[in-house]
Amino acid sequence: MLILKLQVKERMNSRVHQGHFARKRFGQNFLHDDYIIESIVAAIQPKQGQALVEIGPGLAALTIPVSKYVDHLTVIEIDRDLASRLVENPFLQNKISVIKQDALTFDFNLLFDQSGQQLRVFGNLPYNISTPLMFHLFEYGPIIA
Repeated sequence: MLILKLQVKERMNSRVHQGHFARKRFGQNFLHDDYIIESIVAAIQPKQGQALVEIGPGLAALTIPVSKYVDHLTVIEIDRDLASRLVENPFLQNKISVIKQDALTFDFNLLFDQSGQQLRVFGNLPYNISTPLMFHLFEYGPIIA
């Protein structure tokens, strides 16, 4: 019985990351492998002056390293708890704008109108929204680099 309880506890803990319980309904998965994070940031190639938009920043695994290359980026986070953590993150203060909304319903024209330049969109997306999100982003094709 004790072994079973320990196994259940281990499985539960695997869904807790930095004190946040991964929510199944949002399909949350969190990056923690530094090599993968560095590889993704290298692929993004963030540069000063770009209008960068991260979808689903979660615990800021990509947000923090990307923010080292730019003065500002916008993040769209559906999870209220994670959005609040991003706003309060001392490494990101004055570096990010947090939009608390579902990216599937967000009007990306609003960001284009603010920046006047094409948006570079990235993120560690849950599989359950990747296809609908791609079709949503296709609607904004001319304003996304």
